[in-house]
Amino acid sequence: MTSLIRLYDGFAAGAARQADWLLPTLARALFAAVLLGYFWSSAMTKLDGPFTPSLGAYAQIFPRVFEAVGYDASQMGLWHWLVVIAGAWAEFALPVLLVLGLFTRLAALGMVGFVTVQSLTDIYGHAAAPGAWFDNAPDGLILDQRGFWIFLLLVLLCKGAGPISADRFLSTANSRLTA
Repeated sequence: MTSLIRLYDGFAAGAARQADWLLPTLARALFAAVLLGYFWSSAMTKLDGPFTPSLGAYAQIFPRVFEAVGYDASQMGLWHWLVVIAGAWAEFALPVLLVLGLFTRLAALGMVGFVTVQSLTDIYGHAAAPGAWFDNAPDGLILDQRGFWIFLLLVLLCKGAGPISADRFLSTANSRLTA
């Protein structure tokens, strides 16, 4: 039994040594494979031009307000326009930064905020069912799915981008310049 425990301890120590490069690298690859296209496609629906929100953007982000003004975008205020434009550009920029591994921790924090606001908008603005944790149904679109998204982003927030990243390149280049 002692040799089995030593074998396990050796395996666990080896796995722990790999965590600093493996977890963030795989987290970025998984984000690119699963969520990059989702966020990019979603952002594309929000803009008719670089600074022109689509009607769908107002309906997605401010569903109750947009309905209250009879779906007339000219009735939406400057605040609404700013939120839609900022949200659309964040939905383009933050995922790209994560995939490149550039300013990864800041981009991951931004995405955690983005996913949180997105989820609250779905629940309170669109009256989507949030689902429930510990319900033996792992397919809830809000709590289950987005819980995994946020966990993935928290790995990047805590661990950084990993060795194959723009962050690592910039850090190495900065170390050479300041040495």
